[in-house]
Formats: sequence, C-alpha cells, structure tokens
Amino acid sequence: HGQLGPFYSSGAVGLTKDGMIAVKDASAVPLKDRGALNGLVSSENADRADLYKEIANANGHPEWQAEIQSTFAGRWIDKAQAGWYYQGAGGWVKK
Repeated sequence: HGQLGPFYSSGAVGLTKDGMIAVKDASAVPLKDRGALNGLVSSENADRADLYKEIANANGHPEWQAEIQSTFAGRWIDKAQAGWYYQGAGGWVKK
C-alpha cells in the first residue's frame, strides 16, 4: 500500500520481525485518522499473509510458510528507507 509511506516516515508504523507491519506510535497520527490507519495496517497484513501462504503452496510445501515469512521480514527491513522503524531483538529500531 502506497498510502502507508507517510506513516512509516512519521514513525507511526513499523516493520515487524515476523514480516508484518504494526502501529508503533498511534500518537503520531491525529485521532481522526487512527481508524483509517488501523484499517490500512490490517489490510496490508492480510495481503502479506496471503502472499506468504501462496508462495509456500506454490512450492508444494505449505509447512514452509513461517520460513518464507521470516525471509521476507529480513528483506522488508533491508529495503526499508532511512528513518523507518523495524523490530529488532530488543524492540523498535530506527533505520
């Protein structure tokens, strides 16, 4: 979702270590926009879950889904722009 870019940049949303995204700081978003943000995050996570499942199934190994998800998590973080947040071992980290 291209609509998430400003939320990554503001620190409201971050990349999780499991290949999903999460609201990191809801206070970075005006109260009136938080419902829309939650909807975007939910939709993006559903799309990502479908992607991981489809790739595992396409390879004939649905049991690989967790490993595929972990691989994508690393790629999403590697490709994140400077200033975006991601979950590290000790919590949220600014790239």
